[in-house]
Amino acid sequence: MFDALSRTVAIVGHYGSGKTNLSLNLALALKGQGRRVAIADLDVLNPYFGSGVFKALAEREGLRVITSAYAGSTLDIPALTGRLAACLGGEDTIVIDAGGDGDGSLALGSYAPMITQGEYDLLFVVNFFRALTKTARQAADYLREIETACRLKVTAIANNSNLGEHTTPQDISASIEEAAKLCQITQKPLLFTSMRDDIARQFVRPDNGIFPVKVYPKTPWE
Repeated sequence: MFDALSRTVAIVGHYGSGKTNLSLNLALALKGQGRRVAIADLDVLNPYFGSGVFKALAEREGLRVITSAYAGSTLDIPALTGRLAACLGGEDTIVIDAGGDGDGSLALGSYAPMITQGEYDLLFVVNFFRALTKTARQAADYLREIETACRLKVTAIANNSNLGEHTTPQDISASIEEAAKLCQITQKPLLFTSMRDDIARQFVRPDNGIFPVKVYPKTPWE
């Protein structure tokens, strides 16, 4: 499923779509393929919700973690480290967890000139159970807003629709149908539909594009 992904993979989407947990799962999946992987936290607007809160866990799993110089402090300063720029275009695979919506994607846009010098993948994460992305049309509007803000083009859709612990296989099936509509509107392919690994074991609909994920608790005090 991920063999064709480039060495630069950025994750964008609406706030609350589950980008951060998905970014960590994707980074670990790529590492499982034998790649050397770094994960970069660019959520400078809402740092508690970025992948920096998983730093201890990610490093224990062998991932290199790139965060703001002020991550984990009480300072609310949107400062980005030069380590990301140094990593782009290198031999390592880098998964970039960008901020939500257009405003949150502006930081990613500052790296667009470097990212577009090589191959990249920009994955738009959608959760059709969030209030402002309940339909394919609403999600398409957010996708276009984010593309404008980050100055990059989405290369694929990642359906991460869920209702947390209340998610059922029926919910997932309904979301796949809406994701197909989003792909048709945007002319973007569906890379995968992610779901908790316990739901994936129950999921009876034949589909090769299922990505089982673990839900990691946020523990910034580690």
